[in-house]
This record gives sequence, structure tokens and C-alpha cells, in this order.
Amino acid sequence: MLERIRGWLIPLLALTALVVMSQGAFAQEAAEAVPTLEEVQAEVDALNEAIPEVLQGEYSYAVGEDDDGNPASVLYNLTDFKANNLWIMIAGMLVFIMHLGFACVESGLTRAKNTVNILFKNVMIVMIGIVMYALCGWAIMYPGEWIVEGVFAFGTGIGGGGGYYFGEAATGPDYNPGYTVWTDFFFQAMFAATCCTIVSGAVAGRVKLLPFLIFCIPFAGVIYCIVGSWHWGGGRLAELGFADFAGSTLVHGVGGAGALACAIILGPRLGKFAKDGSVQPIPGHSMPLATIGVFLLWFGWFGFNGGSELSADPAGVSYVLVTTTLAACGGGLAAAIVSWVVGGKPDLTMALNGILAGLVGITAGPDTPHWIEALVLVGGISGVLVYFSVVLLDQFKIDDPVGAISVHGTCGIYGTLCCGLWGVNGLFAGAIYGDAAGETAGGGQLVTQAIGTVAGCGFAFFAALVIFGALNAIFGVRVSEAEEIEGLDLGEHDMSAYPDFQFTYIKSYHAREI
Repeated sequence: MLERIRGWLIPLLALTALVVMSQGAFAQEAAEAVPTLEEVQAEVDALNEAIPEVLQGEYSYAVGEDDDGNPASVLYNLTDFKANNLWIMIAGMLVFIMHLGFACVESGLTRAKNTVNILFKNVMIVMIGIVMYALCGWAIMYPGEWIVEGVFAFGTGIGGGGGYYFGEAATGPDYNPGYTVWTDFFFQAMFAATCCTIVSGAVAGRVKLLPFLIFCIPFAGVIYCIVGSWHWGGGRLAELGFADFAGSTLVHGVGGAGALACAIILGPRLGKFAKDGSVQPIPGHSMPLATIGVFLLWFGWFGFNGGSELSADPAGVSYVLVTTTLAACGGGLAAAIVSWVVGGKPDLTMALNGILAGLVGITAGPDTPHWIEALVLVGGISGVLVYFSVVLLDQFKIDDPVGAISVHGTCGIYGTLCCGLWGVNGLFAGAIYGDAAGETAGGGQLVTQAIGTVAGCGFAFFAALVIFGALNAIFGVRVSEAEEIEGLDLGEHDMSAYPDFQFTYIKSYHAREI
């Protein structure tokens, strides 16, 4: 990449030197030919027009002085391309580590007999999501040509959508030229598998492996990307002024909606609800593993939100990291307190999901809120919502082993609406920020946020319902009762995460049955 940069700069610098030297030589022959400020300004304008589009904004000529103090054109480096590019790459790596966090949370909050199955799904989801994003998802989300303008477009291959190369500007929506198209793809691809990881948690312990992996192909590679194109790709939601900084709706809401559809089709785990309708808790097998997973996710969220600043701007990135952290703290504290007060005992799983709820909630707008707003109004309320959302889903007999629908769906929706409630253009902006909030404060942004949330989550829900329903009709998506009791590790993989424990458990179980 550095060679490409030099490939552009060296000819430009040579052209500048040639102009300066030719003017110097002419001055030796005729002293009266020293260029005027107007002449140098005209030269600067011509040189700036000759800079390739990809380098505009990164390098620029301006009027300066030569060694003799005469007016001359000088090349200036206006932004630090390397810093921006490096930060987006690091942010992509942080988002990547979130998949390990999801794997730990999901396996820790479910039974030991399904651990291999859950880990295998999470491994496959990452690869399916990235490959599908490379094949078609990138070009769907950032299309070069609209098929139905602002609503749907299709393309294939990396670079088929908007972006910047050194030497060639790709077609499509304008992009921040502060990083390469490959860095942009790498960062965005890390998001693509997340929506299916969310679904994986909600269907854990009773879904067939092959139909679920088939479901992930269109959901991650097409459905998620279509919704993303409506906002991040310059579609209808972008035209409306919809705000979703890093994906409370576009990533988490879409995943939560898909999880809800699949959980409804699949039905609850055996033993989750008694005949009298009462809820029977099925505890996870490893709280240490779940806790490690949440802290990995929290760590990765610094890249998820911080990288979505799309630059290494010191003020912007640092502020996003602060609001993200405080929202996580607010969510975890609120959920822990509510579980203690309502349930009578402090619930670790609720505290952990409260942290994730706060993170999901702040993701739509971490760049603007006051830090107290991030802590209390976004994070704190998200922590309260996740507790009661889990309880409500149980009342509707919807089984979600890890709380994925509540964390990502409920709090993703709330976080998106927060931009229209508490943000600088929100309904209550005047009460929070005073008159400085601006004339745009009011209910209009809330309406826009609601439209975007309903459109994104509604489309994802019905798409998942159709895809998963079709797979259910063709293959059947639920394992047999005997396999569910035995565990998917043995039934689907003929393996065990904890061989000594699990085979002893199975043997004793069958002995009791006999």
C-alpha cells in the first residue's frame, strides 16, 4: 500500500519541483519574472485539481515560500492517513474477538452436553459471515448501482460497492477517504456474522446443525446487508436522517428479530415450561465461562463503537469509548439491582446481560450524549428493560436460553429510539441540553428513529420467519427428543467438551431409565 501511495506522490512532487525549478531558471534570465501571489495561487489551484480524487483531502498544495522567500507552491499533508487506517484495522480485530466472547457466553449459559455444538456453530458462523460478505454482502450493503433506488441493490465481490482505492475511486456512496477499501471491508466484514451469532444463542440446545448453518448463509450475506444498505449504504433511511452510529438496529435489532422468529418456530427446550405453565429454570453449566465471555464482548465493543467513528480522531474516538464504557456500567448495575430487589437474590446472569444491554443500547448514538445520559438514561434503562424483557418472554412461552432476544432485540430497539428521545435532536433535548440543543429538537427525530427500527427489525423478522420456516418444512429444524435429552454434542458431533463427566452422566441417566 505504501508503494501505491508513493506511486501517486512521487510524480506529484516531481511536478512541483519541475515547476519551481523552471520558474527559478527563468528568474535567472529575467529577474522581473519572479511570480506574484496571484500567479502562485493559480498554480496551486491547478496542482490541486491534478491530485487524484482518492488523495484529495489527504494532500493539498498551498501558497508558501521558496528558499529565497519568494511565493511558491508547497505540498502539505493535511491528515494522518496511516493513523486512521491503523485504527480501523485494530478496531476490526477488536470486533473479531467479540465472536470468542459470544461463544463463551452462549456455551456458559447453556448445558454442558451442548458445548461442542455451540462452539462449532460459532466457529462456522464467523467463516460463513465473512465469506458471504466478500461474495455479495459488501456489494449489497454499499451498492455501486441501485436496482430499486434506496431500497435494494445487488452486486458481487469485494470492492463492488462504494469505497476508495489508491489509484481508482469505486462507484457508490461517498466514503471517508482516510483508509483503504481493504481496511473498510475488513472492518465491516467483522460485523456481518454477528447477527447470526445472536440467533445462535436463542436456538441453543435444540436446533439441528445443518439447517441452522444453511439459514446463516442468506441471513448474514443478504438480509443483514439489505437492511444495512438502507442507512449505511445511502438508502431511504439515510435520506430520512435516521441515526444508528454502529448498529443498535442494523446489527443487534436485526439479529434479535431473527432470533425471535427462529425461537417461535423452534419452540422451547424440553422441561423449560411445566404442564401448569410455570417456568422451570435451566441453569447454565459454567458461570466463569459466561463471565469471561461478557468481558471479551465489552473489550471488543471498544472496536465496535470506537471503530465506527471511521477515523482516528482523538476527540471523537475517546469520547465514544467513554460513553460506551459508562453505558455498560449503567446497564450492569441497573440489572443487578433490579434482580436483587425483585427476585430477592442478586443474579449474576442478569448482571452480565445488563452489561451487554447497556452496550447494545449505546451503540446507536455513542458520539453525542452527555456522559450522565449514557450512564443513566441509555445504559441504566437498558439494564432495567433487559430484566423485564426476559420475564415477559417467559410468560409468552418463548424460550431464549441466553437472553439474546432481550439483550439485542429489546435493547437494540430502545437504544435506537434513544437518539430520538435523549439525543441533541431528541424529544427531550431541551430539558437535557437547554436551548443550545438547536431548533431541530422535537419529535421529528423520534418518528424517524421509530420508522427505521420498525422497518429494519420488521423486515429481518419476516425474512427469518420465511427462511427458517422453509427449512423447517424441508428438513425439520429441531432435533429429536432423545437427542435433545442426550445432548447435541453426542448426537450431532459424537464428541464431548467434558468427556469424563458427560459419558458418566449419560451412563447413569440410561441406567435410571432402565
